[in-house]
Amino acid sequence: MRLAFMGTPDFSVAVLAELIAAGHEIAAVYSRAPAPSGRGHKLKPSPVHAFAQANGLEVRTPKNFKTREEINAFSALDLDAAIVVAYGVILPQALLDAPRHGCLNLHASLLPRWRGAAPIQRAIMAGDKVTGVQVMQMEAGLDTGAILLSETVPIAANDTAGSLHDKLSGVAARIAPVALAALERGGLVATPQAEEGVIYAHKISAKEARIDWSRPAAEIDCNIRGLSPFPGAWFEADGERVKALMSNQAAGTGTPGDILDTDGKLVIACGDVAVELSSLQRAGKKVQNAEEFLRGFPLKQGARVS
Repeated sequence: MRLAFMGTPDFSVAVLAELIAAGHEIAAVYSRAPAPSGRGHKLKPSPVHAFAQANGLEVRTPKNFKTREEINAFSALDLDAAIVVAYGVILPQALLDAPRHGCLNLHASLLPRWRGAAPIQRAIMAGDKVTGVQVMQMEAGLDTGAILLSETVPIAANDTAGSLHDKLSGVAARIAPVALAALERGGLVATPQAEEGVIYAHKISAKEARIDWSRPAAEIDCNIRGLSPFPGAWFEADGERVKALMSNQAAGTGTPGDILDTDGKLVIACGDVAVELSSLQRAGKKVQNAEEFLRGFPLKQGARVS
């Protein structure tokens, strides 16, 4: 099929690679414009942009589609379909209607739960046990279109946003060609989303990253893993900010923030029981396991973090 691909982050790259491998004609790739990065603030192309260029594909980076010129340029591609994966730009109805089969979005949740920007992080932070990838027929609303294909993925107790991201990206890459093959032969059935159970996966705010030790251990554990590796949940110890990147619930009670154990592991009291922090990172330092961290940053049992 003749396609446009629209995506920006690492999550989307695997899908584009599979569409190329499946023999689809990629007429153009749309991605967010290069953004300043690093100390020199040099413009850096998105992961999709860089991958597409490396594979000799035309890349377009419009800021939006508010002008007739951009809409006409898209329509002139004469597409069978557009595949949209975490693009990050709103598509007007005129654009959605331009390809013969419309625009298909691959979304990393089981809709209508976790519509919006951060479905992977929010699923872990909420303690969900299952998520998935769905192929959706796009319409003007935010992730409101009918579901064309779906695959569920269990969320393990030790999953982080990073590990779940990789699982779901692999699933998206695998089912995208399957969906297009079914679309081409007329084998996709559109199922409207349920009206109940709508939850929005709002962007992660900076204030959510600070750990509140008065909350239950299960919630703190989910927040730590849901924010790992980025932006990283954090706490203060001896006046220094420390990121907690991996954790699990642990036995023990005390005043929230009390350090209960530092014998090769770091166990901290929460609002009910405790959490054990197994992967940590000091500012400007590499990620360390708890034993390595405590050797260079000795915290004493009975001390308190905040």
